[in-house]
Amino acid sequence: MNKLLQWSLTAALAGFLFGFDTVVISGADQKLQSLWNSSDAFHGFVVMAMALWGTVIGSLFGSIPTLRLGRKKTLIWIGAFYTISALGSALAPTPYLFAFFRFLGGLGVGVSTISAPAYISEIAPAKNRGRLVGLYQFNIVFGILIAFLSNYLLSDLGENAWRYMMGVEAIPAVIYTLMTFGIPKSPRWLFLQNKTEEAKAIIHQAYTKEDADSLIQDISQEQNVIVENESIFKPKYRFILKLAFLIAFFNQFSGINAFLYYAPRIFEEGGLGESTALLSSIGIGLINLIFTLIGINLIDRLGRKTLLYIGSVGYIISLSLIAASFLLSWEGLALPIFLFVFIASHAIGQGAVIWVFISEIYPNHLRSAGQSFGTSTHWVLAAIIPSLVPILFASIGAGVVFAIFAFMMVLQLLFVYFWMPETKGVSLESLSQKLIKEK
Repeated sequence: MNKLLQWSLTAALAGFLFGFDTVVISGADQKLQSLWNSSDAFHGFVVMAMALWGTVIGSLFGSIPTLRLGRKKTLIWIGAFYTISALGSALAPTPYLFAFFRFLGGLGVGVSTISAPAYISEIAPAKNRGRLVGLYQFNIVFGILIAFLSNYLLSDLGENAWRYMMGVEAIPAVIYTLMTFGIPKSPRWLFLQNKTEEAKAIIHQAYTKEDADSLIQDISQEQNVIVENESIFKPKYRFILKLAFLIAFFNQFSGINAFLYYAPRIFEEGGLGESTALLSSIGIGLINLIFTLIGINLIDRLGRKTLLYIGSVGYIISLSLIAASFLLSWEGLALPIFLFVFIASHAIGQGAVIWVFISEIYPNHLRSAGQSFGTSTHWVLAAIIPSLVPILFASIGAGVVFAIFAFMMVLQLLFVYFWMPETKGVSLESLSQKLIKEK
């Protein structure tokens, strides 16, 4: 188990860079718009959201290197992309070059949401799979917290503080890249490449002989029924595709990425000063981290559905109160408290569940393609929604925007109740067989 934990933690560090890269831009948001005198539309769609469009491309096509190069090599390339993106963004003299390098970082994020959870789910035992894949989400929120803290600490460095905010990401990116060279290849991927002896050797390194033999037998049985060049869009996989689409859809219609990208701006809209807004963003990061840890510890005990029930109810209550605080102009500490409850609800629910669930519902030979479908749904919406935030806040107001998010979470609650299956404690091979039979 020590080896499995070590390998999982290393792969999960791609999540740290994902979280850091996603949120670090929030500290430079308004400074960049002022520096380059950008309109709301240009700032939202080009400067702020270009990384998310890179993420969309990465998630759409990330299954190709994840399958052909393998999970490990893909993770190494992700580290290289993050490093180049951080340095390039920090040194960029124009908004167009800045957007280009942010796009490269987005590619790394998009591909990592396929390759890292796939790698961890494929080496993890069924009883601990939720917790180990959950390390990816933990690292995302840890990266978010460190980005918020870094932005706050670097905010007093003058006119070019934003360059330091963007460039500091190169340090963890280089460390992660070097560490990834030390993990083995995914044994399930090696089976797909007919490298069975290498795969068996890796499994025997990490499992007891009895567990290793049982796992090898399960994988071998699934190998025997694989159809060459099979498409994930065949009718028998329709139910799995619906599950992946809906969990990703509702994840973004909670408003989570819109909020994380514009946290300081949202706090200022609610009446807090600039410094207080940045400091409150650190509070968001801490709450996110704490409740993600709770979610990860509960996911293999209570199950995926129970956590989404808890998260959905918390979403509905907190988002409704956030909407009311804007619409009714409530002052004081009300808004930060409601936003903290929103983040806690996300962390213990969707945040803890989404990457685990999407990585475990597909057959081994279609996992990278299936994850690409689920994650690209997630990231297309993650690019569109934050891009519209400056325009929507200026036109219909923050209160109406958050009210829409609250309504969408009512629909998520219905999805969890009527459609979502429980996946805890079931082997990947048994799980995919069960879901393929459901129509």
